Amino acid sequence: MIAMLIAGAVAIVIVLLATPLFISWLNDRGIGQQIRQDGPRGHHTKAGTPTIGGVCILVAAVVAYAVAHSRPGAVYTRSGLLVMGVIVASGLIGFADDWIKIRNGRSLGLNKTQKMVSQFGVATAFAVAAVQWADVSTKLSWTRTTTHGLELGKIGWVVFAVLVIVGASNAVNLTDGLDGLAAGSSAFAYSTFAAIGFWQLRHAGIYHVPHALDLALVAVAMGGACVGFLWWNAAPARIFMGDTGSLSIGAGVAALALVMNVHLLLLVIGGLFVIETVSVIVQVVSFRLWKKRVFRMAPIHHHFELRGWPETHVIIRFWILAGLFTALALGFFYADFLSLKQLD
Repeated sequence: MIAMLIAGAVAIVIVLLATPLFISWLNDRGIGQQIRQDGPRGHHTKAGTPTIGGVCILVAAVVAYAVAHSRPGAVYTRSGLLVMGVIVASGLIGFADDWIKIRNGRSLGLNKTQKMVSQFGVATAFAVAAVQWADVSTKLSWTRTTTHGLELGKIGWVVFAVLVIVGASNAVNLTDGLDGLAAGSSAFAYSTFAAIGFWQLRHAGIYHVPHALDLALVAVAMGGACVGFLWWNAAPARIFMGDTGSLSIGAGVAALALVMNVHLLLLVIGGLFVIETVSVIVQVVSFRLWKKRVFRMAPIHHHFELRGWPETHVIIRFWILAGLFTALALGFFYADFLSLKQLD
């Protein structure tokens, strides 16, 4: 528990102190966000706001994760290092995308092929290493592997894991459209994984996740970094996380679900991200098939903006939704635990 507190505290403090320095450095060099021309008109005033703030999140999380291991009993594990590795690697993809936008002075970075190939490459490397090196269970599960579930096999699990990581990365990226929306929602998700990891550690005989503490440290470090970043990213944002932050955050959420054996519960934990992604899919399918738009603009947070909701109202209400989804996920997780205790 103390190691988890250290990880969270260090991550928050580093982001709180380092981000304003990074903002000044970016301002001195005129590095700012490029705004999509087809986006909401109210967003055009945000052009020039410093971006790639995800760098601060990544640095803080990595340092916090390392410092937490100075505590006796906290040891590096293959699962924990793999999750942190996929977070950093996804962040580097996002950084490349952000830097191209800044260098070219436009809102387009890596093209779709470059971005997807990079994401699939990182996800595949993680998935293969997870089953070959970290001995992750290949059984599809809701809250634990001891329940009845589908055995995917190594190849099936790798395919499934790649799709989950790429999907989650892009889902958080779609959610990152309003000041603080992605950072706040992600903090809820990582807090949930921290709680699940701690519970799995306390009840190792039930959950069979040998690296639960190390995974909880990753979750706390990332959650703390998101909370600290929110101080500077809350509306009106002084800095944006960019793809550097959103892609790494999404990859981390997915990777934790995969190695903690709560694959299907991820749909509830990241319920807000699912809604944002589905809104885009519905909009695209509807327009291509019937030339009609279901929403005024997708992702769905822009729809409510165009309906007249102030940006802060959209953000806070979506945070509430994110909190409700994570509370529901913890409720499902604990209810399953209680059902086991009743059987005893």
